[in-house]
Amino acid sequence: MIVLGDAGLNYYGNELDAECKAFVNSFPFDTFCIHGNHEMRPTDLPTYKTREYCGGTVWYEESYPKILFAKDGEIYNLDGYSCITIGGAYSVDKYYRIACGWAWFENEQPSEQIKSYVEQQLCDRNYKIDIVLSHTCPIKYEPVEVFLSGIDQSKVDKSTEEWLGKLESKTDYKRWYCGHYHTVKKIDKIQFMFEDIDMLTI
Repeated sequence: MIVLGDAGLNYYGNELDAECKAFVNSFPFDTFCIHGNHEMRPTDLPTYKTREYCGGTVWYEESYPKILFAKDGEIYNLDGYSCITIGGAYSVDKYYRIACGWAWFENEQPSEQIKSYVEQQLCDRNYKIDIVLSHTCPIKYEPVEVFLSGIDQSKVDKSTEEWLGKLESKTDYKRWYCGHYHTVKKIDKIQFMFEDIDMLTI
């Protein structure tokens, strides 16, 4: 099962996460997670190790070996499809969470190092890939109809979406699956998967 970010497993950093992980790890299949903007990166947690999975590197914990976090920019062979993973996004609820004393993660968006790795991976394949698995979406596909009315969009950092837009414009891909936005929607080759489930296909 592929989760397109915000899996709810590395948010609190305490026993609440552990309870969720124990439950998810009991599933009779692997749970493959893209990094979202409401969770810590595995690189920030000392319990995570790396291993090979479907041709790429994943992060996992020995206590929960069936929960896997994708490394941004890795290309995995999933059901015979070449799939590149690109996590992260800006949190529009950032200041509300900070004001409430809730967790917010400064490295929620992809760093310049991550972006360079993603671009190099695509360049090495002449910008041809079967499927893109990301948390947020390219800028031109932002579902403006579900934007929160109380958020001033001029103050929202859209640098990740803008970067994805540049990638999308020069990448030959068959399908692009993303999460982040609270909508279920298909447009062109892009599919938003909030509270939705589908078979991985091109």
